[in-house]
Amino acid sequence: MPGQIAEILKALDGMPDAQKRELLEGANKIIGDQSWVPNPGPQTEAYYCEADELFYGGEAGGGKSALLVGLSQTEHEKSLILRRYRDDAKDLAEDELLGNILNGNRDGWNGQDLIYRGHGHISSFGGCQNETDKQRYKGKPHDLKGFDEITDFLESQYEFIIAWNRTTTPGQRCRVVATGNPPTTAEGLWVVRRWAAWLDPTHHNPAKPGELRWYLRDEDDKEREVDGPGPHVINGKEEYAKSRTFIRAGLSDNPDLSADGQYEAVLSRLPKELRDAYRDGKFDVSLKDQAFQTIPTAWIRAAQARWTEKPPQGVPMCAIGVDVAQGGDDNTVLAPRHDGWYAPLISIPGKLTPDGKTVAGLVVTNRRDKARIILDMGGGYGGAAYEHMKDNSIDVKAYKGAEAYKGRTADRQLKLTNVRSAAYWRFREALDPSQPGGSPIMLPDNPALVADLTAPSYKVTPNGIKVEPKEDVVKRLGRSPDDGDAVVMAWWDGIKGANIQGGFKARNHTPQVITSKRHQRKR
Repeated sequence: MPGQIAEILKALDGMPDAQKRELLEGANKIIGDQSWVPNPGPQTEAYYCEADELFYGGEAGGGKSALLVGLSQTEHEKSLILRRYRDDAKDLAEDELLGNILNGNRDGWNGQDLIYRGHGHISSFGGCQNETDKQRYKGKPHDLKGFDEITDFLESQYEFIIAWNRTTTPGQRCRVVATGNPPTTAEGLWVVRRWAAWLDPTHHNPAKPGELRWYLRDEDDKEREVDGPGPHVINGKEEYAKSRTFIRAGLSDNPDLSADGQYEAVLSRLPKELRDAYRDGKFDVSLKDQAFQTIPTAWIRAAQARWTEKPPQGVPMCAIGVDVAQGGDDNTVLAPRHDGWYAPLISIPGKLTPDGKTVAGLVVTNRRDKARIILDMGGGYGGAAYEHMKDNSIDVKAYKGAEAYKGRTADRQLKLTNVRSAAYWRFREALDPSQPGGSPIMLPDNPALVADLTAPSYKVTPNGIKVEPKEDVVKRLGRSPDDGDAVVMAWWDGIKGANIQGGFKARNHTPQVITSKRHQRKR
């Protein structure tokens, strides 16, 4: 706001005194005693936005953090403003609240608890570094739940904390406001998925910035878009949907930072992936890989770019990877594979596959061409389904990720410690674009799949390469990487064109795996 004030004062200098007084009196009537006023443009649009859930994001320097703090001091009675790390939340409070709004006045500020009480407002600032830190905010109601740098948070943290967006004060509005830039790591891709209508260029029904869309959970506990707030009948009960929107923030809309061009110059010197995200606000950026990331993000993106709506002609279904969830919050996921081409994943809430019989039925319904089933047996969940399929003479292989493995990487340089490590590394090798003829893998465009496949890290131990255990990934992400595991399992076993003499033949031909040179001579 200091930049705006300077412009106004400059414009007032040349006015007659009477006209100057009239203009200032009119401005004072509009502003009153309001402690913060949004910049004209997108920030004002976000300030007055009617959505229950707003994402105000895009370029760096668009006044996103200021919006959160400004709302807490003008429109809301009780606010929670979070950054992923508590120290960052403290800096936010010091800069935006104490510095820009309160002009250094620390009355009402508790620096130990990061709480401000004053002028009818209670504003709490905090962090949520670990996935389990979300429990600190359980049962604590706020009429404004604010998340600064939303792509740094996990989806499980966000959804848990906003459950207490409520008030008992009559007439007090409740809303959730998230601010931030495009994700630069796969862990933040859930933001693109949640606001897909505005951010995903492939969305079937794209929305305009600021346009309200309505969402609720359906009978299968999956989020879906509906027409208006409702009521909508879900499981025989009337339910009301919540509205959501996205408004793009731009550096040029913030005169405090854009006036002299210095901040834009800083952004222009960033590495490309950060420049795309922070300077240009691109939500289809190339993600920056983490150290020791098992599968490079660029290889997954390339596999998605090769994908076609139908499998190559004459190539049968070769395998189905099945990640089992019997009840609970996870999904049972099927990944059908036609050689290197993967069909869109089939994801069913775990509560709809409560036992082995229903899992086996789901597999049989979607199986074609006598495809081999690779079934996850981790945690014992797949045992009953495995027995059902065996009893019905279905070709099923038990996948036990923790089992020891004696093989090596394709270049024979390193050992692979267990089945999970071997499966992920074999899939990595299959995605490698430098292999002769390039990679055969074709993956459907699915942000959740990208996040899952890029999540596991690896380390080189005295016993060989060890990929991060699934339970550690779940603990870190706050969710199970069901989609990624199903895709990797589908590649782990089952026939592949490279193993068949002459490749896949006619459309109805049942391919055979070549197991020896003698077998090749007979054919």
